[in-house]
Amino acid sequence: MSDAAVEGKTAKVPGVRFYVIRNILKDKASGGSLAPGDKGGISVEAIQAAEAEFNKMAEDYPDWVKSLIEELFENYRRCIDTPEIRHEKVAVIHEIAHDMKGQGGTFGYPLITNFGESLYKCTHKSEQASDNLVELIKAHIDGMKAVISGRVSGDGGDIGQELLESLEHAIKKYSSPDAD
Repeated sequence: MSDAAVEGKTAKVPGVRFYVIRNILKDKASGGSLAPGDKGGISVEAIQAAEAEFNKMAEDYPDWVKSLIEELFENYRRCIDTPEIRHEKVAVIHEIAHDMKGQGGTFGYPLITNFGESLYKCTHKSEQASDNLVELIKAHIDGMKAVISGRVSGDGGDIGQELLESLEHAIKKYSSPDAD
């Protein structure tokens, strides 16, 4: 209890004040042209322009992701050629896989997201860069190449299922302790 309450006195409690904070984000989204009480919004033209830009990016995605796959492959090759820096190259592969797992589904290639997420998970401990891990990295890269070269969008149907099964087989093969 406070000292004032102990002495039999009551302390004054200040009144409660409510502050109405202006929604600046709403003003920005409307171009600053909101009158009091308006709901605001983004113009139809702005939405259409954004959709057109997104569609262009989606069309270019296979070409764009090819360069990432080539970068993965180059780092994979360095894992084989220079085993003394393998852990560094696996760390680079891990970062590229992180980017890819977030992009594929956005641009209509969820299989790239699946392969990217799996590659990201299996490369999280770059210091444990075994020969089996290098082979597993290769299996991921091969799957990604197949998706992009075949323009396998969406779930890929039967082809997509076969690619995922192939990846699962590689994961089982190269993750087991007695793998060759």
